[in-house]
Amino acid sequence: MEQYTVSGMSCAACSARVEKAVSKLDGVTSCSVSLLTNSMGVEGEVSAAKVIEAVEAAGYGASQKREKSQKESSEAEAMDEGMLKDMETPVLRQRLIASLCFLIPLMYFSMGHMMWNWPVPKFLAGNHVAMGMIQLLFTTAVMMVNQKFFISGFKSLWHRAPNMDTLVALGAGASYVYSTYALFAMTDAQMHMDMERVMSLMHEFYFESAAMILTLITVGKMLEARSKGRTTDALKSLMKLAPKTAVVVREGKEQEIPIRQVLKGDVFVVRPGENIPVDGVVLEGSSAVNQSALTGESIPVDKEAGSQVSAATLNQSGFLKCEATRVGEDTTLSQIIQMVSDAAATKAPIAKIADKVSGVFVPAVIAIAIVTILLWLAVGQGIGFALARGISVLVISCPCALGLATPVAIMVGNGMGAKNGIMFKTAVSLEETGKMQIVALDKTGTITSGEPKVTDVIANGVSEQELLEMAYALERKSEHPLAKAIIGLAKERGMAYEDKGGEPSGLEVTDFQAVAGNGLRGMQKGDLLTGGNLSFISAGAEVSEEMKQRAIRLSEEGKTPLFFGKNGRLMGIIAVADVIKEDSPKAVEELKNMGIHVVMLTGDNERTARAIGEQAGVDEVIAGVLPDGKEQVIRSLSQKGRTAMVGDGINDAPALTRADMGIAIGAGTDIAIDAANVVLMKNRLSDVPAAIRLSRATLRNIHENLFWAFFYNVIGIPLAAGVWYPLFGWKLNPMFGAAAMSLSSFCVVTNALRLNLFRMYDGSRDKKRKNKAANQNSSFENKFEKQQKQEETKMTKTMKIEGMMCGHCEARVKKCLEALTEVEEAQVSHEAGTAVVTLNADILDEVLKKTVEALDYQVTGIQ
Repeated sequence: MEQYTVSGMSCAACSARVEKAVSKLDGVTSCSVSLLTNSMGVEGEVSAAKVIEAVEAAGYGASQKREKSQKESSEAEAMDEGMLKDMETPVLRQRLIASLCFLIPLMYFSMGHMMWNWPVPKFLAGNHVAMGMIQLLFTTAVMMVNQKFFISGFKSLWHRAPNMDTLVALGAGASYVYSTYALFAMTDAQMHMDMERVMSLMHEFYFESAAMILTLITVGKMLEARSKGRTTDALKSLMKLAPKTAVVVREGKEQEIPIRQVLKGDVFVVRPGENIPVDGVVLEGSSAVNQSALTGESIPVDKEAGSQVSAATLNQSGFLKCEATRVGEDTTLSQIIQMVSDAAATKAPIAKIADKVSGVFVPAVIAIAIVTILLWLAVGQGIGFALARGISVLVISCPCALGLATPVAIMVGNGMGAKNGIMFKTAVSLEETGKMQIVALDKTGTITSGEPKVTDVIANGVSEQELLEMAYALERKSEHPLAKAIIGLAKERGMAYEDKGGEPSGLEVTDFQAVAGNGLRGMQKGDLLTGGNLSFISAGAEVSEEMKQRAIRLSEEGKTPLFFGKNGRLMGIIAVADVIKEDSPKAVEELKNMGIHVVMLTGDNERTARAIGEQAGVDEVIAGVLPDGKEQVIRSLSQKGRTAMVGDGINDAPALTRADMGIAIGAGTDIAIDAANVVLMKNRLSDVPAAIRLSRATLRNIHENLFWAFFYNVIGIPLAAGVWYPLFGWKLNPMFGAAAMSLSSFCVVTNALRLNLFRMYDGSRDKKRKNKAANQNSSFENKFEKQQKQEETKMTKTMKIEGMMCGHCEARVKKCLEALTEVEEAQVSHEAGTAVVTLNADILDEVLKKTVEALDYQVTGIQ
């Protein structure tokens, strides 16, 4: 997506006009314009020159955002853009102060003297023409100060794309022109000594209305600019944490250089109290690093040699020497900034409603104003009354509120997510995440930690200490993941040789041998040590029935029992498991309270999967899913309801892409993160319900904003037009209309800022929502149950098999298929080349296929 900066936009009608003009270009596949950030994202094969030309032809300015160079980091650019945007408020403040300097004396003469008889210099007393001239001069000065409204408004009108500035310019201009006409008419009446007409024309002056309209709109613009600036506070605070310099080691000497000059592979040092300048890996030293800037997690994380560190995180205690691995735009911080920036440049689907209305809003308002004037003149009202009603219609109408309703909420929601380590890549993902009905969770690394740990140590005739020491001596030579769990426990208990300055003589294991798929063996001081599964140990040692039963119970709990023997005698069992994360059960419970069906996917066997699923509390477990089968499962779930997939590995990427919403755990692979719509930086499951809550809160806020924007205009325009005047005598002064217009946009932005107070990790309201969600999603749940019942009534699959030659082949295929726990019966015919499988539970076609093909037959289809 190519990014552009668009200038001259003042309301939703402007952004709609620009978007329409660029979308018409050949080669443009998508165009999204953000009024909030004055930015535009364009996708497709089209030159930047043509895009800029189209924007300029529509009456606005455009420039391509600067390409990031080696001399300019993305952080610096983002800061520059933020500072340029903040300059809008001081300019508006200066305009407001200047306007007030002229408006106050104008109001004194026009209303203070005329309505409340405030004193004026003697030469002006009774000199109505002079009073009118003074009002003319002060109003002209206010119009000169606020000439931007007239330049932008009439320029847009010339390009047949009227905007909010057009409404303001027409309203204020009409007041000024008619008042000037009244002033000249007054001079004529005074020349003819028609004092009654002179006094009558004094009441036809609307100079103060013209000046007040411009001033009040400026007040609203300034409030709006300040509020819009606050929508990116979370992102700005993150950018400010990025260091401007780094201390690198070059030619054996430390030297401080600008952050943009740090190169990949440079060695840099970070002292206590300093921010880490770029992403890297620790070479020397240890410390506690506060990563709250990136992840929102307040508890510092211990770092040592080999640990990864990220830019903008704070080194709290020790001295670190690191190697730069990601610099410039590749750092985690820069990617976060870019992700939020891209999200701001996209549009949520709900924004299309406002866009359609905004495209015709201003022309419709101008038409209503003209019709209003003509109708009041037709029923006999004076030109002054009719003009006042038409001007009121122009200045009370607010397309800005419509244009800001969605983007301000999206920006605040994205900022809240970024502050807490939840990254939504697009506005679409922020809106749609809260609509998920099913959440599929990968087991390893998502529900579980992904790192096996020792859960049980069962000694048999020896102490736990002796069993663990023997297991550590044997396993420390193995590279198997389960071996790392035992080594880790030994280190925790102070048994590791490395922690004691080396390997004690006589305790080393010699003649080490790893028997693939079975276990390990080696010699220690003349003793034969063995470790592995039951069948491997049973070949050289007797295992009692009691120990076998304990091993079975461990397996049923989802744990892997490892047997250890010494000289043909069983020493004990050490159980290892990939334990679930501490927050996983609570996260699953919160998802269920939100009315979401939670599914766990895993390639583990049914027994282990069920054990983990029960601990986590999921609604459904789908086990035995091969890496290439996850995508098929997600496709099936998506037919039952909107499905989100949560994963962290390379094998999850197809499923993340297939899902309605892909959510990647931050500690996962880059491929998984690239394939996802939402990235959880903290690597914890509790961020999934938090992301859904934030999405729902943001969407609710957008609905509130749109309701206010539509409601305000629907109520305000008829009131301004004088619809209620014949019935109740209600009429609206143009000045009050301008004030209402100014406050409408301010209210929308302020309402969006309330999202900053939203507690996304507070699940206390989820239970209250549960009944409501159950009612809202009852049709989905009924559909889900109905589909399950339909599947149960037709639990048969017909497999087309080639290669079966006789009854013996039939028997082999039948035996193999019926060995699967999900298969109740298999009727096999070598003559028809089929196997009709009756199932008692759902099973993937891929599992059936691989089961038969393992017998050297070919499966050509499954129905």
